[in-house]
Amino acid sequence: MAKTLKITTRNASFQQWQALLTNRNKRQRLGEFLVQGVRPITLALEHGWEVRALLYPDRQVLSRWCRDLLDRIAATRVALAPELMQELGGKEEESPELLAVVAQPEDSLDRVPVGPEMLVVVFDRPKTPGNIGTLIRSADAFGASGVVITGHAADPYDPKAIRASTGSLFAVPVVRVASHREVLDWVAAVRTRGLTEVQIIGTDEHGEVDVAEHDLTGPTLLLVGNETHGLSAGWQEASDRMVRIPIVGAASSLNAAAAGTVALYEASRQRAGQSS
Repeated sequence: MAKTLKITTRNASFQQWQALLTNRNKRQRLGEFLVQGVRPITLALEHGWEVRALLYPDRQVLSRWCRDLLDRIAATRVALAPELMQELGGKEEESPELLAVVAQPEDSLDRVPVGPEMLVVVFDRPKTPGNIGTLIRSADAFGASGVVITGHAADPYDPKAIRASTGSLFAVPVVRVASHREVLDWVAAVRTRGLTEVQIIGTDEHGEVDVAEHDLTGPTLLLVGNETHGLSAGWQEASDRMVRIPIVGAASSLNAAAAGTVALYEASRQRAGQSS
């Protein structure tokens, strides 16, 4: 039976959970993060993520969904004073009914499925957590195998990234690596094991061809660059081909997550046409 704690003051445990909202180093050191919302928490459980604690407001009527989770999930249960729960929720207008303290999985490229239909999105040095979450959501929607975040980047476990992903963070493997070199070593190993046709496709407004004109039906790494500077020189050099998204109007370029979404849709469209 999971133990239940009751917390009414801003004690050390509360301060630790509060730090998970704003302090990336604390999240990394503790290997955990906070999740709120019915869909994200449900998806985390459905996909087997480790839930370490469930926090709920003390002395309040809870929904059937919330009571069911508290009854069946083997995690520490914490009844928080309602005002403390609202602080952790980060929203002034309403307090969350349930918060989950979830463990971060290992940042290993082995978590990304490999095969003839693999479609991996690589986001190079993204600076905005919301863009990371949005691209993860798009990767999930268009059937990507995983998302790899390279270089000095924003944190996919930032609350803004989690909210923007609407729970897709838990459905698609998301891996952080220090640079493009680790990914290229992984691709080389995949090719050595027999998947020689893996292609690395960069996206850039000055790409050689429109994205719709390049074959994305085979195993592909799709590269999306930093919001301001685009792809690093290392990634540009490593790309087998650079593709562009044609745009009109006054816009000079697309938001990075939007560009990645367009390229993912095109890959999905081509693959659907191939299988029909």
